[in-house]
Amino acid sequence: MTKLTSQEIIDLNKEYTFFSWSNQGQINPIPMEKAEGAYFWDADGKRYLDFASQLVNTNVGHQHPKVVKAIQEQAAKLTFAAPSMATEVRGLLGKKLSEITPGDLKKTFFTLGGAEANENAIKIARFYTGRHKILARYRSYHGATLGAMTLTGDYRRLPAEPGISGVVHFLDPYCYRCPFGWTKDTCKRQCIDHVEEVIQHEGPDQIAAIFLEGVTGTNGLIIPPDEYWPRMREICDKYGILLISDEVMSGWGRTGEWFAVNNWNTVPDIITTAKGITSGYVPLGAVIVREKIAKFFDDKVLFAGLTYNGHALACAAALATIEAYEEDKIFENAKKVGKHLGKRLEELKSKHPSIGDARYIGMFSAIELVKNRETKEPMDITALKNFMISNGVYVFNFKNILFIVPPLVITEEQLDEGLNLLDEGLAELIDKQVS
Repeated sequence: MTKLTSQEIIDLNKEYTFFSWSNQGQINPIPMEKAEGAYFWDADGKRYLDFASQLVNTNVGHQHPKVVKAIQEQAAKLTFAAPSMATEVRGLLGKKLSEITPGDLKKTFFTLGGAEANENAIKIARFYTGRHKILARYRSYHGATLGAMTLTGDYRRLPAEPGISGVVHFLDPYCYRCPFGWTKDTCKRQCIDHVEEVIQHEGPDQIAAIFLEGVTGTNGLIIPPDEYWPRMREICDKYGILLISDEVMSGWGRTGEWFAVNNWNTVPDIITTAKGITSGYVPLGAVIVREKIAKFFDDKVLFAGLTYNGHALACAAALATIEAYEEDKIFENAKKVGKHLGKRLEELKSKHPSIGDARYIGMFSAIELVKNRETKEPMDITALKNFMISNGVYVFNFKNILFIVPPLVITEEQLDEGLNLLDEGLAELIDKQVS
């Protein structure tokens, strides 16, 4: 087959396929051709430093040889088994997940991604509790299928409404823009008391679960106060509500721990996850439940099913990914380089008046850009994003928030390569707009 040019690849994709969350006529995709480690290349041979881990999922880096080999070997033996079948890789992965998840989380229902994981967590929570209502935060993203999109609090939910019934949203622990008017120095943790107030208004005996991202991801990388997760556990226990941690983005070493909740020694009743479980090499999601929930279904039908539940190729990829995390000490690297990242971001913040806030935990970080630090008026950062990408550093943003979320295998030197370009872009394009 004749090799296509970059423009032919782009034209084919735009003519015959849809792109996510985009005005289809305005999209200008990169014709990505190959990748390795922290870098990828387009069809013209231009190299990009992947400061976004594609979509915050290629945690082990691109084309990790252990994962590629496991996929190849599994494909040669068995690519697919019906969900009613038992396979070696499915059983081994389930056991491994029970070992690395916190507390007594025990049993897994496999899905194809994060949205499906959250859909099935909704069902499991309702089956188990016999209650209907679900609480979630406004600044949240849980997936693009109907139930997961209803859980989602941000603006992407609105065009899909009406969604499923029974979902109620509450305000966030967004310290930089506290919805209750406090500052970090005066904070009274009203964001926690507010949750219990909403529970009282909605009827504690009607609420099945509270969904929380371990650390809020695409809505601005909001890191909760240290007592937030432990208090959510206490509140849920008080009212018999299940606590569900959406670790699709914040799991798998992104914060330096297996799951973000580990940073606060909290055991949720259910963890939903995807992305880093295979580093995106093969689609896979998971709903992991505590032993008491698993036992509930020992003599009851679990009304949930997917053709690709426990997909053999995906399970093999996940096992190899977890092996890479452990054997290559990838989380240790995320913590070490993450400290350097935090230090550099604080230096950038002190240098550039356009940075209103810098947030980071492990290799999960973002800067919030503002026109004025007092008013916190958001800055349009389109020019900065385009500058970074055109100069070979791939980034993504949410409104005025720029994410720095590279693969967890990145070195300090590679990280500095991207941050130095960011420093340059802020000085040339953004700071001059600050009032």
